[in-house]
Amino acid sequence: MQNQILRKFFLGFIQIHILYHAKKEPFYGVWMIEELGEHGYDMSPGTLYPLLHSMESKKLLDKEEKTVDGKIRKYYKITKFGMEVLEEARKKAYELFKEIKD
Repeated sequence: MQNQILRKFFLGFIQIHILYHAKKEPFYGVWMIEELGEHGYDMSPGTLYPLLHSMESKKLLDKEEKTVDGKIRKYYKITKFGMEVLEEARKKAYELFKEIKD
């Protein structure tokens, strides 16, 4: 049960992380799985891609398909709405961190 609770909390952190990187530059799924792995998040494609599709349907991300080495690769970038959500999440996360850090 503890793992389920933590997983739900971390899902919000992961979405903020995704928006942060999508603001810096467009990314593709495998790169994001590796990036999240560097921060201790063990994400499978079966978990990440539905999350990316959900974020796209909520207008947080835009997707662009590009051909790379003869294969179609989907790149995700932040939308204007996604930037607004990221900024608000950043403020809220900062306030929370200040309160719980000690």
